[in-house]
Amino acid sequence: MPRNDSAVDVPESRTMEGVRRAAGTLISMSSLASTYSKQGRWKEAEDILVRVIDMRKRVLGQEHPHMLTSMDNLASTYLKQGRWKEAEELSVRVIDMRKRVLGQEHPDLLTSMDNLALTYLKQGQWMGAEEIFVQTIRMKIRLLGQEHPDTLTSMDNLASTYLKQGRWKKAEELSVQVTETRKRVLEQEHQDTLTSMDTLASTYLHQGRWKEAEELFVQVFDIRKRVLAREHPDMLTSIGNLASTYCIQGRLKEAEELFVQATKTKKMVLGQEHPETLTSMSNLASICGRQGRWKEAEKLFVQVFEMRKRVIGPEHPSTLSSMNGLASMYLNQGQWKEAEKLFVQVIWMEERVLGHEHSTTLSSMANLSSTNLKQGQWKEAEELFMQVTGVCSRVLGQEHPYTLRPLGV
Repeated sequence: MPRNDSAVDVPESRTMEGVRRAAGTLISMSSLASTYSKQGRWKEAEDILVRVIDMRKRVLGQEHPHMLTSMDNLASTYLKQGRWKEAEELSVRVIDMRKRVLGQEHPDLLTSMDNLALTYLKQGQWMGAEEIFVQTIRMKIRLLGQEHPDTLTSMDNLASTYLKQGRWKKAEELSVQVTETRKRVLEQEHQDTLTSMDTLASTYLHQGRWKEAEELFVQVFDIRKRVLAREHPDMLTSIGNLASTYCIQGRLKEAEELFVQATKTKKMVLGQEHPETLTSMSNLASICGRQGRWKEAEKLFVQVFEMRKRVIGPEHPSTLSSMNGLASMYLNQGQWKEAEKLFVQVIWMEERVLGHEHSTTLSSMANLSSTNLKQGQWKEAEELFMQVTGVCSRVLGQEHPYTLRPLGV
C-alpha cells in the first residue's frame, strides 16, 4: 500500500508543480506586457497578451477573471495603436462577460466600461462616451471613493470629453478638481497627474488663455523630458501641445520645428497612418499654410485627408478638420469655387456631427463667409458673418479670440 500511495502522489505533485510554474509564467508575461505598455511599446505588449490569452483560455477557460483582465488589457493596446474598432469590439465582449461573471458593480467591470467609452471618445462619438463616463464616475465614487485613482481617471476622461464637445468651462472646472486631487494623492510627477495637467492646459488654450496654457504645458514637458524616453508617446504629446501653443501665439518657426520633430518620431514609433501621426502631419500642414507655403500645405492636407477617410472614417471630427484645412488652402490660392464647394460640404457634416454652435463648425462658417466675400457675394458673406459673430459672442464670450477674430479686432 505505501508503494501504491507513493505511485499516486508523485505524479499529482508534479502536476501541481507544473500548474504553479505555468501560472508563474503567465503572471510574468502579463507583467512584462504591462511594462511595455507603460513604455509606449504597444505592439510588443500586444504580442505577449495574445499569447497569454491563448494560454489562459486553454488552462482557465473563456470567462475566468484573469482571462477577462488579459482581454481588457489587449483592448487597451488596440486603443493606443489607433485600432479603435478592434478595441471597441473586444471591450464590448469583455463587458458582457464581466457583467455575467462579476456582477453589475464590480470595479473590473467599471474599468472595461471606461475602456469602451475611450473608444467612443477617440471615434468622435462624444455623447456615448459622456454617458458611460458619468455612469462609471457615480458608481466609482460610491464603491471606491471620490479620491481613488480609478475614480480620478474616469473624471479626467470626462473632462477630455467636455473639451472635445467645446464645453471648455465645464472641462476646466473638472480638470482643476482632478489635477489638485492627483497632486495630493499621487504627487506632482506621477504620469496620471501630468495627464490631468495636460487636459487643464488644453482648456486654457481653447479659451484663449494662451500664457496660462503655455506655462502648464512647459511644466509638464520639463517633467516628462526628465523621466521619459524622448520617443515615448506621452513625450510626443507634450511636444505637440507646446507646438500648438506656439502656433496660436504666432510663433510659427518654433512651432514648426517641434511639429517636424514630433511627426518624424511618430512615423517611426507609431507608424505613418496612426491617428496621432496624422494629427502631427495636419498641424504641420497648418503651419505651412500660416507661413504662406500654400502648395506645400495643400499637398500635406490632401495626404492627411485621404488617410483619415480610410483609417478613421469620412465623418470623424479629425477628418472634417482636414477638409476644412484643405478648403482654406484653396481659398488662400484664389481657388474660390473649389474652396466654397468644400466648405459647404464640411459645414453640413459638422453641423450634423458636432452641432451648430461647436467652435469647429463656427470656424468653417467664418471661412465660407470669407470665400463668399472674395467672390463678391456680399449679402451671403454678411449674413454668415453676422451669424458666426452672434453665436461666438453668446457661446464663447465677447473677449474670446474666436469672437474678436471675425470682428476684425
